[in-house]
Amino acid sequence: MKVNSDIEKPRQETSADTVSEITSIVGEKLSMAAFNQLSGNMAGIPFLKLVYDRQTQKMHFINNAEFKFHGDYIAKNILGMDPADVDQQIDFYNYSFYQDPARRMYLGILSLQGRAPSAVARLEENRFFSLETVEVDTMDLAMLKEFYGLVKAAIDKSLPFYLKPANHFQETLLKTVEPLELPRIYSHELFASAQFVVLNRGVAKGRLRVFKSYEEYSRQRESIEWYDIIVMHRVPDDIPRIAGIINAHHTTPLSHTNVLASGWQIPNSIQIGIIDRIEKAHLNERWVEYSVKAEATEVSLLEITRPAEVDQAPNWKATKVKLETPEIAMTPIMTLDQLRMTDRSRYGTKAANLGELNHVLAQGSQRLLGFYRVRRPPRANLLPYLAKFLNVGETSDLELASWEFMQNFVNLPRGIAIPFSLQQQFLESSPKIQQAVGKLKMALELNAHQVDALCVTLQRMILATKIPKSITDYIDSEITKNLSGVSSFVIRSSSNAEDLENFSAAGIYESHNHVTTSDRIFESIKQVWASVLSPRSVRLRQDVGISLDDVYMGVIIQEEIASDMGGVMVTTNPSNRGDFRNVYINISPNSVVQVVQGSELPLQYLYNTVEGGGRTISLGNASEDLSSDKKELLQKLAMAGRMLQSHFSPNYMFDSPVDIEWLAYEGQVYILQLRPYSK
Repeated sequence: MKVNSDIEKPRQETSADTVSEITSIVGEKLSMAAFNQLSGNMAGIPFLKLVYDRQTQKMHFINNAEFKFHGDYIAKNILGMDPADVDQQIDFYNYSFYQDPARRMYLGILSLQGRAPSAVARLEENRFFSLETVEVDTMDLAMLKEFYGLVKAAIDKSLPFYLKPANHFQETLLKTVEPLELPRIYSHELFASAQFVVLNRGVAKGRLRVFKSYEEYSRQRESIEWYDIIVMHRVPDDIPRIAGIINAHHTTPLSHTNVLASGWQIPNSIQIGIIDRIEKAHLNERWVEYSVKAEATEVSLLEITRPAEVDQAPNWKATKVKLETPEIAMTPIMTLDQLRMTDRSRYGTKAANLGELNHVLAQGSQRLLGFYRVRRPPRANLLPYLAKFLNVGETSDLELASWEFMQNFVNLPRGIAIPFSLQQQFLESSPKIQQAVGKLKMALELNAHQVDALCVTLQRMILATKIPKSITDYIDSEITKNLSGVSSFVIRSSSNAEDLENFSAAGIYESHNHVTTSDRIFESIKQVWASVLSPRSVRLRQDVGISLDDVYMGVIIQEEIASDMGGVMVTTNPSNRGDFRNVYINISPNSVVQVVQGSELPLQYLYNTVEGGGRTISLGNASEDLSSDKKELLQKLAMAGRMLQSHFSPNYMFDSPVDIEWLAYEGQVYILQLRPYSK
């Protein structure tokens, strides 16, 4: 919570007729006209803040334009205090607002939802009010009932009214009371019915292209240009670099497609019914200005004339991505726990990051506390919150406590890393491959149309070429020495041309699961090596100036872990990058691959890494939410992710989010890979 530093005397309240000019409406019923004038907008949803003062028995509906935070209004208009005094006692006041069982005030948000979810689809009225508390609020059931009743009596009765639980704690409380007694609507129900979801804000001018099926898209893929705006039910993860994306069905921000869109900084959204809308307006294949704004209620498509700039190279082609100089001199195969982050020039980024993770677990890191050491005015830092989570005193050795937590909670599968030098040795073993590589380089220099065909030919050649026995014997001996007893393996790519600034490469290189025999291991290794020469990966790198001469592929051979659940976590809130508290977690009960490929709509959660607590955003394709013990595990995972963000952050704000693929099995978490996530 923040309190403004400026102070003024409490204002005299006036009638609702002059609501646009006043601080708030106090002790009066809220008309729809007053709501519209007082409210702000969040993700296209009108809302206003409210406070009920139990001491005076008055409801305060607050002008959102004037008061960004509840605390601003309370300090000025209820407590009559200098906000600086509140700043000095911020934890005391937060306790009194959100945790004190005898608290004086109830704080909430009243939202006007525009469409009823399936759970309340029987209602003739498509609009309804929802009330929620601040996410860290610990109201008990009696308080929630009282608050709901007080607000219901003070608002327009022509619309249905629901309590929206703000966290898992409140969801658990509501299970003990019948819906007729306390009507409720859940975040995941609202998400499932949302017609418009912002995945990446922005504006683009381009040609609108609608594809109603993947088959239709595949037939016309070669005609797609950088200035196209693609519209599909779910845009697939093999798209070339384009100007914008519109998904006509729900998807997750953490699919490879949407991660790429975030890295490319292009507008990206979910808009239900967009294909019908485009057809009615005859906009397919037309030039439009496509806009995605957080405060909007739908995507904006404004027809325009063909922009002159599409005849020129896009601006992003002028920004060349730089690579570290790769090391291809003979390098030994190493176990992952022998690597550090600095080994990426020999083994690739994924392998080096896993090596660094091993080091953190084995040796600890002073950087684990980085995020919590940063000043968050009015707090000097967030270390007391971390101490509370770790269940130690604020004066305890938090570095040691954090390290012990990570050691006890986080695990890494065993594995070995095959260096760039073995890939190079394999390529040099075949004169035909060398000649084909030379032809591809020449075609790239000339920007010839044969590039894609040459890439496919080269990939087939690699898959058909036998790996020299000296290399297979070496790899076999290292697997035998370090991974004996493993029945199933994952063969992962680890290139030097991925996870770079302005080039994420999410999903463009291959990895293979469920590999059980030596023959399949070597076949999978060749497929990983060949993926660096796929037409798509070559084109995407060429677009940003990454020369084929500088690109190499390492391979990770990793034990495959059985799991109860798994998924992807990013240590930020993709829909609100200014939210420093929450991390975003996607879960699939079947496979992490289904999350990143977008083939399954996962369960989606936000977890607070300051005060603690979580919220279910979407059930995805699941029929029910996770059990409470699994939700507790996710809270720990969120905290571990925040600490790893701190360790891997390239700056001293410790604010660079990371993307973590993970599995859980019998209460233990296994991290499969970690990479930077576009800010």
